[in-house]
Amino acid sequence: MTGMTGKSTLVLGGARSGKSVYAEKLVENSGKPLIYIATGEALDDEMHQRIAGHQARRGEGWKTVEAPLHVCPALSLAAPGSVVLVDCVTLWVSNLMAADCDVEAEVRKLCQLLDSLTSDVVIVSNEVGLGIVPENALARRFRDEAGRANQMIAEACDRVVFVAAGQALMMKEEK
Repeated sequence: MTGMTGKSTLVLGGARSGKSVYAEKLVENSGKPLIYIATGEALDDEMHQRIAGHQARRGEGWKTVEAPLHVCPALSLAAPGSVVLVDCVTLWVSNLMAADCDVEAEVRKLCQLLDSLTSDVVIVSNEVGLGIVPENALARRFRDEAGRANQMIAEACDRVVFVAAGQALMMKEEK
């Protein structure tokens, strides 16, 4: 990623697969100013602890932007020549669903925006479609919305990496 402007990478993986750690290292190794766009909100004690763990692991040197719903405006404000980590798409999709937003339209805006950015972008998302079929309609809708979002973002990104058990597998790399 070093030296390339406007390069986009999607990092996919399951829960606790190591995808966020991989993405953070990728971004930190760029040598560029670091921006973290956080989609998660500390609405309960467990989520507060998860967020605190992510913040502690990242350490200093990151500018954090809280964007549970408005990822595109936050990305648009990224300084040219910086590198932005968006973590994560599945929380963003969940937030959009809870706010009764058009998930597909918002993801489409993100995909269109990726082409115009002069900063590098690494986007983290959970691959939620590898498990059993959820038993309720809301969970099935979430799985489907997240799966469609991942497909659209993967198509729009220059690179796609799948992380499992802390190991990265390159799925797509455009030169």
